[in-house]
Amino acid sequence: MKKINLIITALLGFMGLITGCSDEFLTREPEGQFGQPSLLTPDGVEGILYGAYAMIDGAGLDGTADWNVTVENWAFNLASDDALKGTDAGDQPEQSFIEAYDFQAFNGHITNRWRSLYKGIARTNDAIVSAKAVEEIDEARRAQIIAEATFLRAVFHMEARKMWRMPPYIGDDVFDINDVNSTLVPNDREIWPLIEADFEAAVAVLPVSQSQVGRPTKWAAKAFLAKAKVYQGFNTDGSANIAKLQEAKPILEDILNNGPFSLVDNFEDNFLVSTRNNSESIFEIQYAVSSAADQASSRGMGLAHPYTDPWGCCGFYQVSQNLVNAYQTEGGLPLLDAFDATDVSSDTNDDGSSVVTTTLDPRLDHTVGRPGILYKGFKIYQTDFVRDLSYAGPFFSKKHVAEPEGFGIGGWGNLTANNYRYMRLDMIILWLAEVEVELGNLEAARGLVNQIRTRAANPAGFVPNAVQGESRNDFTVEEGVPAANYNIATYDSPWTDPIEARKAVRFETRLEFAMEGHRFWDLVRWGIAAETLNAYIASESNHRTYLSGRSFTANKNEYFPIPSQAIDRSFKEGTATLTQDPAY
Repeated sequence: MKKINLIITALLGFMGLITGCSDEFLTREPEGQFGQPSLLTPDGVEGILYGAYAMIDGAGLDGTADWNVTVENWAFNLASDDALKGTDAGDQPEQSFIEAYDFQAFNGHITNRWRSLYKGIARTNDAIVSAKAVEEIDEARRAQIIAEATFLRAVFHMEARKMWRMPPYIGDDVFDINDVNSTLVPNDREIWPLIEADFEAAVAVLPVSQSQVGRPTKWAAKAFLAKAKVYQGFNTDGSANIAKLQEAKPILEDILNNGPFSLVDNFEDNFLVSTRNNSESIFEIQYAVSSAADQASSRGMGLAHPYTDPWGCCGFYQVSQNLVNAYQTEGGLPLLDAFDATDVSSDTNDDGSSVVTTTLDPRLDHTVGRPGILYKGFKIYQTDFVRDLSYAGPFFSKKHVAEPEGFGIGGWGNLTANNYRYMRLDMIILWLAEVEVELGNLEAARGLVNQIRTRAANPAGFVPNAVQGESRNDFTVEEGVPAANYNIATYDSPWTDPIEARKAVRFETRLEFAMEGHRFWDLVRWGIAAETLNAYIASESNHRTYLSGRSFTANKNEYFPIPSQAIDRSFKEGTATLTQDPAY
C-alpha cells in the first residue's frame, strides 16, 4: 500500500477541483467538474479525506503563494525573539510589518493563513458529512474516517486559536457544501472547549498505531489534547491555570510512561531526511519529492534557505543575535539571566574557523548556521549565508534544511522530503516539566529537564570540526573533533525556588525548539510576551538598526487581527457575522 504522502501527491490536483475554496473561504461545487453526488461513494469519501490531509502543511491555496502560511509558521514566528525576516529590506514587506509588530488586518500573509486554515476545516467537515452519508462504507472504516477528519479539524482550529483571540469554530453540524452561507457563523465564543472535544473524540476511536505514516494515532490525538490544555495553562497575567495543568498532567504522563516512544540518541536526528518518523516522533507532516513531482515537498520552507549555492534562494528566516547568545553556557549550564550580556561573535580566523572560545550548548550548531561551522554537509563563509549581511546579520536557520543526500531531486533543490516534526516526545517531556513546576513538584521537573540535557550532551551528536582547504568547498571533516567548545551539563543541585525552576524550564524549551515555529506562541501562552519581546527589541536593535523604535503592545500584539477580507465576506442578511478583535 502506498504511503499517504505519496497518495496526496497524486491527488492534490484532483482535490483542488472537487474541494476548492471560494473567495468566501468556503467550499463550493465547481461547475463542469466532479459534482458532490459523484463523490458520495466509498472511494470518493477517501478522496475527500485525502484532500483534508493535503491542507495540513498549509499548502493548497488556489493561485496563491502558499509558502507564507506553512505549518512551520515561520513567517509569523518572526514576531518572536528567535528570528529575523532576513533577505533584504525590500523583500516581502508583509513580513517586515509582522517583525515590527505592526499587525494589520489587510496583511496578505495574515489573510492567507486564515484562508488556509479554514479551507482545511471545510475539507474536514466535508469528509465527516460525506462519510456519514455513504451507506456502503464499512462501519469500522466510517468511524476511522470521521476520527481522522475530526483530529485534523481540531489541529486546524488550534492553529487558528493560536493566531487569533476569537476565531470561529465551524463544525459538521452547520457545514453544508451546497450552501455558501452555512459556515457564516459568529466568532462569539471561546473555542478551546470545542477543540478539546474534537481531540477527545479522536482519542476514543483512533488506533494505537497506523499502517500508513502520516495518519494520526490515538497517541497523537492524546498529545495534541495535552497541548491544547497546556496552551490554556496560564492566564493572561502569567499566573498558572492550575485546573488546566492538572488535566494535562495524566495525559502527558500516559504518553511518556506508556507510549511507544523514546528519545533518539542524537538531537540532530529530529531534523534529517534520513531519520524521519523515528522513535521520538508522535506526528509528522510527511513530505515527498521526486524527479517527476515536487507538489508534496516541503514547499513552505523553500524560500528559507541560504542565499548561495547549492540552494541559491532566498535568504528568508535568519536568526537573531539574541537567540545565538542564549546558547552560551557557564559550567555547562545556561546563563538564565545574563545570556544576552555578551555576544557570540560571527568572526572567523584566516583558516575559516570560528573565533568563538566561550563554551556553548551543542544544540546551537544544529539550530543555527554560523560562519566557520559545518552546515548540512557544507562549510560556508560568512557572506555566503545571507543576501544582505548589513541588514539581518550573519546567522541563518538550519533545522529544516536537508542534508545533501536528501536534497530535492525535482525542479528545485530547496524542495525536499524533510518532514516537519509536528509532535515529538521531547515536547511532551518539557510540557510535563512545566506542569510539575506549577504544581510544586520541582524535583520532578528537574529530572525531566535533565533527560533533555543528557541527550543534548551526547558527544556522538556534536557537529564535527571541518578544516578549510584551498577553496570554498575544499575542507576535511575531522570526525570526533567538535566544531566548537561545547559544554553542556545537567542540573545537579536540587531545585527549591519555583521562580528559578520556571525560568530554567522555559529557557530549556527555547533551546530545544528554537526556529521550529513555536517560540512566539510560547511567550504568549506564558503571559510574558510584552516584557520579553520589548527587552529583545532594545537589545537586538543594537545589531539590527531597522528594529529601532519598534515595540510590542501588551494586550494587543499577542494575537493577530482577523483579516478585513474575511469580515467583509462574512455578511449574512446584511450583517457581518465576524467581529474584529477589539484590540484592533
